[in-house]
Amino acid sequence: MRLAVVGGGAAGMMASVFAAEKGAVVDLYERNEKLGKKLYITGKGRCNLTNACDMEELLGSVKSNPKFLYSAFYGFTNQDVMDFFEKEGLRLKVERGNRVFPESDRSADVLDTLKRAIKKAGVRVHLNSRVKRLNFGDRGFGLCLEDGQTVYADKVFVATGGISYESTGSTGDGYFFAEEMGLKVVPCFPSLVPFNMKESFVKELQGLALKNISIRIMDGKKMLYEDFGELLFTHFGVSGPVILTASSVCGKKVREKELKLLLDLKPALTAEQLDARILREFEAAKNKKFGNVAGVFFPAKLTPVMVRLSGISAEKRVNEITKEERKHFLQNIKELELTITGLRGYNEAVITKGGVSVKEINPSTMECKTVPGLYFIGEVLDVDAVTGGFNLQIAWSTAVAAARAAV
Repeated sequence: MRLAVVGGGAAGMMASVFAAEKGAVVDLYERNEKLGKKLYITGKGRCNLTNACDMEELLGSVKSNPKFLYSAFYGFTNQDVMDFFEKEGLRLKVERGNRVFPESDRSADVLDTLKRAIKKAGVRVHLNSRVKRLNFGDRGFGLCLEDGQTVYADKVFVATGGISYESTGSTGDGYFFAEEMGLKVVPCFPSLVPFNMKESFVKELQGLALKNISIRIMDGKKMLYEDFGELLFTHFGVSGPVILTASSVCGKKVREKELKLLLDLKPALTAEQLDARILREFEAAKNKKFGNVAGVFFPAKLTPVMVRLSGISAEKRVNEITKEERKHFLQNIKELELTITGLRGYNEAVITKGGVSVKEINPSTMECKTVPGLYFIGEVLDVDAVTGGFNLQIAWSTAVAAARAAV
């Protein structure tokens, strides 16, 4: 059986290995000059390749169509992923939040492991080979390449990824293939992506990371999301793990309207405990200027902004601060209000939300229900998860499900 895999990313590489090991003649077509360009930059170059949590948490971390992945996840689990890489010679480690990384902290080692497995399995790799169109006829599938050639295969795996990080080759080709075959594609938008903010003071805070804060995202009085973690201020707004995860839950709503982001800068303290601490600090420095005392509560970069937002003059002696002024200062610490105006673009998004509708795909095999022999795997599907190795688990599991079913 001749099998063509379109896309040499995580899903495409894994599917190629498993299909070739089962006896298929596999041709892997990659539009770039090398395999795994996006995989190389994941996890800030460290490659968080899965998550070692239990199955309930694994499925719970999927935000779009988790039920669709039930069969694939149980068919090739996170433990199976770890076993695969370790058997291929890659040493792994588990870090905070059950995130699994190569022991070397080098994504290149994950990529090299897959390349070795591909070579060992006898996969024929075609680099700089973009598939422009798919045809389905009497000879099976015809793959029209950019150089004018047409190659043929009995079955095709589409593993072209989403639209995020276009520089790595993710340009939405798989969505075009799907639509050409008459399949529904759910509208796409960036996910696991930073937020743009309205307030001009965020530019002053550029580069400041706040490690232990809690956030709430509000649509009027309705709370859409709540979490605890690390936030990073940028020249345009906010980023960091807690924000990227929030975007996967609230991204659609953010595209429709402005939302409020409330930051609790001291989540370990209740309002009463924080007020008591403010009173103690003020008592200990009662003759000092507010601008000098406020610095005990915040990182240096944040202090002048918080002083301004308090409405209290930086020159005012703390023993002259009224109860109302102190309460307003406390309110800003516990509920610093920012306005989310939109999402950043695909070039800053970790993944794409949306894609080939899962209603078109058999969840056990990843085969298209209406076009026999055509399979969609990985990010091209309308499935996505939060950060922590879950999106790569989707890639591995859907790839193996397709390989096992097709061969």
